[in-house]
Amino acid sequence: MSTPERLIEATRELLWERGYVGTSPKAIQQQAGAGQGSMYHHFAGKPDLALAAIRRTAEELRASAEASFGGEGTAYERLRGYLLRERDVLRGCPVGRLTMDPDVIASEELRAPVTETIDWLRGRLAEIVQEGLDAGEFSAPVVPEEIAATVVATVQGGYVLARAAGSPAAFDAGVRGLLALLAPRNP
Repeated sequence: MSTPERLIEATRELLWERGYVGTSPKAIQQQAGAGQGSMYHHFAGKPDLALAAIRRTAEELRASAEASFGGEGTAYERLRGYLLRERDVLRGCPVGRLTMDPDVIASEELRAPVTETIDWLRGRLAEIVQEGLDAGEFSAPVVPEEIAATVVATVQGGYVLARAAGSPAAFDAGVRGLLALLAPRNP
């Protein structure tokens, strides 16, 4: 792995664990096994490196979500696949956690990839729900944008509940409850 890649990966990990303020240039350098000169040769500073790390995290979240969304099956089955996919529930969402970081939210530049990713996720979920409506899987009064927001809120809230309880059981219960509500009804 190249030095810039090691720096980005170290920053991603530290942002997830410690947040922006807790991620010092020295900690990044130590985790990446890179010197100060290397860091500043490849990146203008901590904000530039953090932006690269946040963008990479956002890209990976989109790719992993799209693997569920773009798969085979009905709209419900694809939503189910997304909700039940493998996650490190007790660590939380690496993008969702950034929304709780005041320094990330205060920076328009650092916040942009977070906002774009959440907007993309909600839009993509709404598309899938609309596909389900069009195919007769779901029926009125299902509103795709509202279901998309509910899915995102369930996942993000599930992370919070699981972390507070120290167990993924609360996340799993929220997902099972949402899936029960979304399950297509047989006429």
